[in-house]
Amino acid sequence: MDEILPPGQVWARNWVIYSALGTPKIDVEGYRLRVTGLVEEPREYSYQELLEMADVEYVKPFHCVTKWSIREVRWTGVSMKRLLENSRVKKEGKWLMFVCADGYTAPVPLDDALSEDAIVALKMDGRPLEVDQGFPARPFIPHLYGWKSAKWLVEMEVIPTYVDGYWEMYGYHERGNVWGEERFKGMGFRHALRKAAGIIQRGT
Repeated sequence: MDEILPPGQVWARNWVIYSALGTPKIDVEGYRLRVTGLVEEPREYSYQELLEMADVEYVKPFHCVTKWSIREVRWTGVSMKRLLENSRVKKEGKWLMFVCADGYTAPVPLDDALSEDAIVALKMDGRPLEVDQGFPARPFIPHLYGWKSAKWLVEMEVIPTYVDGYWEMYGYHERGNVWGEERFKGMGFRHALRKAAGIIQRGT
């Protein structure tokens, strides 16, 4: 279990629930997760198909950019790498944009989306996601801050270059690596300094 806190974080007892654009109503029967953009084979998956594909389960903490963290969350979902490989990403693809049912968006580098522990999460602590936690699906990449774990995920679009998402338009960092304390744009120098000092040990 990962009990080490990234710099600047504190353990919290309870979740703080955010909904930047309101909570959408999801018709689970009609729900589809689409993989689009710079791929050879665009695909879509129903909720039931995703459940049947679920192949990853681990215990990892959740880190919010507002400096609170929840320890020992058990996540269950589908490997993001598997979903992207199924669609055969074109060589021009460098970023992945998460698009959500409420209109929220969040970009991540494709390399992060292809990491072994990047998932489309379907369950937390053995139960389907609650509506306010993003049911039916949300991405989760443990070494990125929680605003990248976009709730009510409906599309993963492979794109060639960086594009601001919702919070990035307000100055949040392009990548959001928790170990580099990449909270806001222009803070990447902290990551470089900490790495040079040998402080960063993971998620780099």
